[in-house]
Amino acid sequence: MYGVLLIVVLIITGGAIAFIGDRLGTKIGKKRLSIFGLRPRHTSIVITIFTGVCITTLTFGVMAAASENVRTALFGMERLNRTMQATQSSLLQAQSDLEAAQDEQERTNEALSASKTDVEKLKDQRAELEAESSRLQEGNRQLEAAKQDLLARNDLLSAENVSLGGRNQVLASANEELSGHNARLTRDNKSLEKRAQDLRDGLISMREGDIVFQAGEVIASGVVRGNRPQAAVAQDLQSLAQLANRNVSTRLGRDTSDQDIWIYQPEYEAAVKTIAESPQDMVVRIVAAGNLIRGEAVRTSLELYKNSIIYKNKEFIIARPYTLTDGTDGEAEQTVMNFLKDVNLSATTKGILPDPLRGSVGVIAGAQFYELVNSLRGIRGPVVLSAYANGDTDAMGPLRLILKRERQTDNAVH
Repeated sequence: MYGVLLIVVLIITGGAIAFIGDRLGTKIGKKRLSIFGLRPRHTSIVITIFTGVCITTLTFGVMAAASENVRTALFGMERLNRTMQATQSSLLQAQSDLEAAQDEQERTNEALSASKTDVEKLKDQRAELEAESSRLQEGNRQLEAAKQDLLARNDLLSAENVSLGGRNQVLASANEELSGHNARLTRDNKSLEKRAQDLRDGLISMREGDIVFQAGEVIASGVVRGNRPQAAVAQDLQSLAQLANRNVSTRLGRDTSDQDIWIYQPEYEAAVKTIAESPQDMVVRIVAAGNLIRGEAVRTSLELYKNSIIYKNKEFIIARPYTLTDGTDGEAEQTVMNFLKDVNLSATTKGILPDPLRGSVGVIAGAQFYELVNSLRGIRGPVVLSAYANGDTDAMGPLRLILKRERQTDNAVH
């Protein structure tokens, strides 16, 4: 609105000056006046030129007086250009600094994410260490309580030894036995403390080594007869622990007989008591308590299962019908593999203990497997595959198989 008003003022001013100049020139021409000794015609030309100069001068004067932008365009354009160039340079520098700051922020975010991941790993390791430390402290507390009980009994026997002169020899023997138990418990306590320290050191270090046994992997297994004295059961468990030591030595490729596997003592004692009180035999598995790294203590746990004969020799296990379409080797082999999966599932459901890592329970000779595959080669149509136990098989397994291809009948087992 301001620009329109300015244009209107300029138009009116220019028209007024032109009108005045024209009237002045006309009057001068009629009166034939002379300025500076010029002819009247030349004087009229000078007046017209002067009028045009006045119009231009007045136009620029009014515009400059009315608008700061016009004054800037007339007198400050170079300074404005320099200011714009400086501003543009500052803007480019600011954009460059902003991009550098964004790159630095991205690197900082990546470092922060890595730090958070490390913190989470350390928290998990700390929780594992605290749990293991709690177990060890509980074991130390029980050992200390047993030690105090033995010391109290020792003091009681010493007092009775003084008052009962006729039984000095018996009490002295009992006192020596208790002292031996006390010394043994003291040694066990020191050994347990050393193992606790070793476990702390192992848990603090990052687990990036050669894994010898995976968590849950069976190191040794066997059947221990139940309903017997605890001493006999404990002796069988010691034999099983020695077998586990030999298996560890075989896996590591060196003799580790001087380093016993580690079993939590309360768990071991509870297992001995459970087997001794059980009316039937028990399958005992010594399994890795976690991923065991080469060079670490072999930490294990005990798993107990009731044992019984699951399949007798030649006993039928399962039969499945299949329909072959193209008779190729691949189809025959895939059919046998599918049947073995069904046999594995059926045997596991009936009570045979599967391998913790692979989940398998059965054993079949390679020659028998390929013989069955060859018998299916080239067949198109229905067939029935059946499985029988090759020998008596208890819960510990493994289940040895006899596989057969039988004729398709209306009463085939499904």
